[in-house]
Amino acid sequence: MRKLLSRFQGDKAIWAYVILLALFSFMPVFSASTNLVHVVGTGSIIGLLFKHFAHIFVGVIIIFVIHRIPFDRLKYIAPIAWIPVSLLLFITALQGMMIGGANASRWIKIPLINISFQPSSLGWIALIAYISWFLWRFADEKYTFGWSLLWLGVPTACIIAPILPSNLSTAAIIIFTIALLLFVGKYPIKYMAKIIAAGAIMVVFAIGMFKAFPDMAPSRYKTWEARFSRFGSDDKDEDRYQIDNAKIAIAQGQMFGLGPGKSVQKNFLPQSSSDFIYAIIVEEFGFLGGIAILLVYILLLFRFLVVSNKAPNLFGKYLAFGLGFSIIFQAFINMGVAVEIFPTTGQPLPLVSSGGTSIWMTCVSLGIILSISRKEEHVKQQLADQQRKQDDFKRILEEQQLETENEDLEDNPMHAVLNK
Repeated sequence: MRKLLSRFQGDKAIWAYVILLALFSFMPVFSASTNLVHVVGTGSIIGLLFKHFAHIFVGVIIIFVIHRIPFDRLKYIAPIAWIPVSLLLFITALQGMMIGGANASRWIKIPLINISFQPSSLGWIALIAYISWFLWRFADEKYTFGWSLLWLGVPTACIIAPILPSNLSTAAIIIFTIALLLFVGKYPIKYMAKIIAAGAIMVVFAIGMFKAFPDMAPSRYKTWEARFSRFGSDDKDEDRYQIDNAKIAIAQGQMFGLGPGKSVQKNFLPQSSSDFIYAIIVEEFGFLGGIAILLVYILLLFRFLVVSNKAPNLFGKYLAFGLGFSIIFQAFINMGVAVEIFPTTGQPLPLVSSGGTSIWMTCVSLGIILSISRKEEHVKQQLADQQRKQDDFKRILEEQQLETENEDLEDNPMHAVLNK
């Protein structure tokens, strides 16, 4: 058993928090599955629970495999990984897939294994890896605004453009994460100010154009507009229906909750096992349970920052920060939607919500972060071994010097007289 555990290297605290969240996820997912079975009529409770177990199991394997690969190899992949990923995103956006009669152009199906997934999560990782590579590669070089905009703008636009029309929240999270990563990477503030100003002008222009020419607007534009305009209002519609039931669930949880599996609002929340799973957690485990989950994510964020700070090079530092922050930010968005801090977005709770794509892509990010921390431990071990060798060599020299002094002393005639 000890030999098996030794194979799981890297930051032990991150491993502990990940396993804790994964194990805990079975309780709310099992509870919320009754809604899908009895209300929606989707499969069976055991079947849905086994499906979630399969997602978690494969996710842990993904973390294990990736964390054993030296993260430095990503330096050779990061500059070009965004190209095939962006092509996949454009293909996904153009194929217009339908799921349950609804537009699901953010999904693509793999024919051979009949699995659907969201390439936007893959684009998320590819873009963060590219920006981290850029900040590391050109850290000591001075560049103009136009030159840096070309290097940063083209990959970012190729990833964001196909995601934005169908998944505004994911695009916004990616943009915010990239902006924060550039700030941490000491990208010139004056350049960032120009980009933000240009982006704000483009957003205002796009909104004005969509209002003047509604036919030119993306298919989900009216949904975005409605969600922002009704955010915090008392209008009765589908979005308010979900938010209101989530707030009822949270209110019913009180301090200690109704108990595992005893949620009532899971029968009224359409996305009780994914987008609004935090409301179910608070209803069943109370305010203390909700705070405990929040605390775990905060502790995870702290560990990500520690790994980033101790990374052996700038590439690892930026990569750990970008991937780690995106996971935690997604968690905060999910919890914020449940308590109506943010408008409805459709972001899952990492490692807790059901869904293969979100779990697996989160596990890819975690595997890379653990690989960075594993490299840090390896460097530490090398330095410790080097120091030990130096200490041993110094000790041997001192022993030899002492033996030489003793021999010289014995050869001295006065030493023999004194001994008599």
